[in-house]
Amino acid sequence: MPKLPGISQRDAVRVFQKLGYRIARESGHIIMTNGKTRLVIPRHNPINAITMGGIAKAAGLSPEEFRKLL
Repeated sequence: MPKLPGISQRDAVRVFQKLGYRIARESGHIIMTNGKTRLVIPRHNPINAITMGGIAKAAGLSPEEFRKLL
């Protein structure tokens, strides 16, 4: 069982905005940045749990920390 749920891209963007990321560009994917790290969020609803785990890991979050921010 995945450690993270599959969530919508809108919820993922909201979580990362809480962490100080901003939307840099939108097209087939949403590109978010905090000035150091770039995150690529696909426009799938829901985003696959494994993909979401990789995005959270790239942002420096554990699955538990990410779940608390939802």
